Amino acid sequence: MLIQFCPLEVNACPMSKALKMPLFATVFALFPLATLADGFVPVKDRGTFLSLIKDRDLTRLGITLQVSQDGQITGKALGQSVRGAWRWSNGFFCRDLVWGRRDLGPNCQMVKVNGKTLRFISDQGKGMHADLSLD
Repeated sequence: MLIQFCPLEVNACPMSKALKMPLFATVFALFPLATLADGFVPVKDRGTFLSLIKDRDLTRLGITLQVSQDGQITGKALGQSVRGAWRWSNGFFCRDLVWGRRDLGPNCQMVKVNGKTLRFISDQGKGMHADLSLD
């Protein structure tokens, strides 16, 4: 059996595409299993989301936010004011946010919950995530 060692440069290894694709597919097919094992459950409707945020702050180191039931977002993040608006649309938390002088613009996010932690995943669940505690 021939073992081939490849340099770290991208595409420097002469491994055939026929071998690369199944390996790539196998690695990424396992990714959803890790996501399911994290204990987070999707928040699928506005009513459930409202029950989670009612009279609570969303916090993370250096961040304290209030997400009101009437669609407003206020708070502070890293010493800067945060303000904006939100709505629930097609199963997503859609917000339009300003942090200090920076307009972060609109983004619809998937929301998941695990105990007292809400996970917001940008770009309809396809982007980066931020975990905030319900306090």
